[in-house]
Amino acid sequence: MPDHSAPASFRIGPHEIAPRVILAPMAGVTDKPFRVLCKRLGAGLCVSEMTTSDPRFWNTAKSRHRMDHDGEPAPISVQIAGTVPEVLAEAARYNVDHGAQIIDINMGCPAKKVCNAWAGSALMRDEPLVARILDAVVRAVDVPVTLKIRTGWAEGQRNALTIARIAQEAGIAALAVHGRTRDQQYTGIAEYDTIAEVKAALSIPVFANGDIDSPAKAAQVLAHTGCDAVLVGRAAQGRPWIFREIAHYLATGELMAPPSLAEVRDVLLGHLEHLHAFYGEPSGVRIARKHLGWYAKDRHENAAFRSVVNQAETAEAQLRLTRDYFDALVAGLPTGLPAAA
Repeated sequence: MPDHSAPASFRIGPHEIAPRVILAPMAGVTDKPFRVLCKRLGAGLCVSEMTTSDPRFWNTAKSRHRMDHDGEPAPISVQIAGTVPEVLAEAARYNVDHGAQIIDINMGCPAKKVCNAWAGSALMRDEPLVARILDAVVRAVDVPVTLKIRTGWAEGQRNALTIARIAQEAGIAALAVHGRTRDQQYTGIAEYDTIAEVKAALSIPVFANGDIDSPAKAAQVLAHTGCDAVLVGRAAQGRPWIFREIAHYLATGELMAPPSLAEVRDVLLGHLEHLHAFYGEPSGVRIARKHLGWYAKDRHENAAFRSVVNQAETAEAQLRLTRDYFDALVAGLPTGLPAAA
């Protein structure tokens, strides 16, 4: 059961964050349409997908989309990644000039293309460099700087507590810890003892991340770690209402009724329309396909639905096929699609 004596909110610098559930940054997923949707459906904070610190790429279409925060609910948190303190400091300044109200530094991403460049969680192997990066970025901007790390680089190298102390000393405003080492990638089971140890040692807000996929799990992890908030990542894919479900459970101890099929349809259609408007055609149609797969993953006909809707080449066709499918489900009529074997 949730701890109702726990505060309902916390602060990152001047920003009050409530409820205590945060959308974790995910490359290729937490773009502006998804962040705006998750915020509307109850996330206390939504962190942008990782932006490069390399200024050569700031004017590419991908970077311009990633740095577009027009109309986004505050506070706007932007994640940066890189390995050179001065370059990261400049990237932080650039993003603040373009609307960022919180800068988040990625030292948690295990992806090879990130780690091979010694960015992401690879940085945890070089504690003096971590200190220089954090100091440079905190000094560069007048907004709060947060940090995302893992429990360590490998099983025998869990140095999250050391990095956490370096972070607090450098002036980091809040720290998120993913309960896996870098070499685990996203496999195995997240462990929360290390996160609890970090939380007990620090005075700044600490967030727990990893395998939080239900209201009960969120409450359990908060109770076990004493953390100020949980981060939800993959569990929000195709299920953005998980944020209000977690918030409701933390506040009341009661499970919220799942969304109706009609609401799922309306949320999904709105999401598709925002993707189409944000990216234009054909990019918006292509990017929407993975979201359609996630929304449909629990439906009996998910494979058949995906195979049909993924053939749509226009926004109009994609919306029509999606609407027809969900309208049939809402009305209790046959969808005309075979159920998965």
